[in-house]
Amino acid sequence: METLSNDAWKEKFLDKLIVGDSLKLLKEIPDNSINLIITSPPYFQQRDYEVEGAIGNEKSVEDYLEKILKVFHEAVRITRPDGHIVFNLGDKYKDGSLMLVPWRFAIEAISREKVKLINYVTWIKLNPTPRQYKKRLVNATEPFFIFTKSDDYYFYIDSFNPDRRKVEKRRRSSNIGEKYFELIEKSDLTPEQKRKAKEELEKVIQEVKEGKIAEFRMKIRGIHALPFGGQEGGRMKQLERQGFTIIRIYDNQLKRDIIESPVETIKGIKHPAVYPERVVEELIKLLCPPNGIVLDPFVGSGTTAVVAYKLGRHYIGIDINPKYIEYAKERIKKAQRTSILDYYILNNKVIENERS
Repeated sequence: METLSNDAWKEKFLDKLIVGDSLKLLKEIPDNSINLIITSPPYFQQRDYEVEGAIGNEKSVEDYLEKILKVFHEAVRITRPDGHIVFNLGDKYKDGSLMLVPWRFAIEAISREKVKLINYVTWIKLNPTPRQYKKRLVNATEPFFIFTKSDDYYFYIDSFNPDRRKVEKRRRSSNIGEKYFELIEKSDLTPEQKRKAKEELEKVIQEVKEGKIAEFRMKIRGIHALPFGGQEGGRMKQLERQGFTIIRIYDNQLKRDIIESPVETIKGIKHPAVYPERVVEELIKLLCPPNGIVLDPFVGSGTTAVVAYKLGRHYIGIDINPKYIEYAKERIKKAQRTSILDYYILNNKVIENERS
């Protein structure tokens, strides 16, 4: 297949879900056209995807990786210089030993293509398959490898919030700071210092509940170790003068390379491997600008396309199984662009999504 013109390829692919061989179809898309490719190819010898010629049923892992790497080559070609390619693969046991399939793919990818592996985000499954092995632990993680073609790539780090549910849980908690009230009573502070400490503690607890800060730490003289900074630090002086110090932590928590999310199942969809919208949402917000193009060459049940649509991005989904494409189309029909997902709130400023 020959590469299509700019207008022709957009007419055929943009905001479409297409049945076909991804390797062949990707060849029609011009160089440097896509903002983000995010996909989870069929895992090696894990499931029957019901279509002859589908990737995943190869007799050897070498043949499997060779097919995946050919698709990856096209993915690199069509991705913009400021874009990203994200691949998620699962591992496989053979004769009781892990084959390290994801890592073998990643090593081959960076050795064959002019790409950089800037991160692998670990998906921590909160509800892994409850198997009771006696001689090994339950596998509860999978990597999402993030590749770039240059150093000048889009990366909206302020949007990445993998711990947001933990922050909301803290805000709703009724026992925020309870341990500190107990420690104040046990301390050797004077009655006046204890009164002041409790008063300030109540104020900072209210700040958490109102969302003004994410959380806090309190240090009490004689109870906690000295704060960083020693005699010259301001917190040390507060401990000496009033017997306590409070450290406010704002909602710019450390951006760690993990996302915790349960494995999802979708009513009415029989696809055997649905990856969660939660993971895809975080990656799209981080790696694709508003109104950008997100492509999934193994779209399966349509999660990537659905999330891209909800977030106001263009989507392209390809799958060799026509039944899965029909599932994905039904999900797109039911999906709604949630307005709150079209905005990023940073430092009390609202940056509106450019897409109307």
